[in-house]
Amino acid sequence: MKIRTTVITTALSLFVTGAIAQESVKTIFKSNPRSSGGYGAISNKFTQIRGKYANMSGLYGGWFINQRLMIGAGAAAVTSNIPVPLEYSTDPLRNRSYEYGQVGLMTEYVIGSNKPVHFVVQLFSGAGFTLQYDRYNRHINNNSDDPISDENWFFVTEPGVQVEMNLFKWMRFSPGVSYRASFGSDAAGMEDKDIRGMSYNVTLKFGKF
Repeated sequence: MKIRTTVITTALSLFVTGAIAQESVKTIFKSNPRSSGGYGAISNKFTQIRGKYANMSGLYGGWFINQRLMIGAGAAAVTSNIPVPLEYSTDPLRNRSYEYGQVGLMTEYVIGSNKPVHFVVQLFSGAGFTLQYDRYNRHINNNSDDPISDENWFFVTEPGVQVEMNLFKWMRFSPGVSYRASFGSDAAGMEDKDIRGMSYNVTLKFGKF
């Protein structure tokens, strides 16, 4: 009985030792990535701010690791007019407009990058800002009497998903949706509830994929 127990114990020890020896540690980031590239993107978003239609144009890009993970930076700003209601205007005698923008870290995880059509999960995290300015009366006669006022900074995060199409090896088309959430905005007429909302976007990406 004692010999039998010893044999079983020895066999189990050898099995566990062999399994440990063959098991490799799997990590998210490898010291020598299988492939490395990078790309840049131009994007246009259709969204709402303060319940009004807003068009946002942006740029982002970064390092593309193992045809899966992109880590980089991005920035976007509203290009359409968002009027400031008189009750929130810092100068009721002027025709004031809101500006909104955001800048920060941009990440994308690409699922099946080599397939002609695949999915992308993305996340923007960074700083957002709003301010009031005179959209239509700026720089008249080179007059600098056009104060930017009520400048307001806060945190923004925007997760999203895209359906990506490989048009060429170096260019991709990616329509998608995202949700913008802000935290800490306290400008007149531009609280968090006025900034948060869905965005529908179209994006072109160029680079080494």
